[in-house]
Amino acid sequence: QVQLVESGGGLVQAGGSLRLSCVASGRTFSTSAMGWFRQAPGKEREFVAAIDWSGQSTYYADSVKGRFTVSRQNSKNTVYLQMNMLKPEDTAIYYCTADTLTRTVQAGLGEYWGQGTQVTVSS
Repeated sequence: QVQLVESGGGLVQAGGSLRLSCVASGRTFSTSAMGWFRQAPGKEREFVAAIDWSGQSTYYADSVKGRFTVSRQNSKNTVYLQMNMLKPEDTAIYYCTADTLTRTVQAGLGEYWGQGTQVTVSS
């Protein structure tokens, strides 16, 4: 069993930055792919970024490429999402997800999900 807890959300002005963290419990973190999804009001949940178990391969949605960076620190059971040059359209609840396979995470079919953290970007 893996539990995921996100933090780091908040209110920021357009052009600003935030760093989200997701701390995982359980001994399988270092062998799990991790990902971030987001869901804005009235919209479907969408893929943001993913990272493989080693941290060597990362994947991004086109809408965040060049602005967001996903990373992980296995010694701390933590995955991060550094968000720069934030835009009002980045406003959403951001969720952390985990699974054995990176492609499963990318597809939004991860076995484990956190409760989410709210990110609000004002114009």
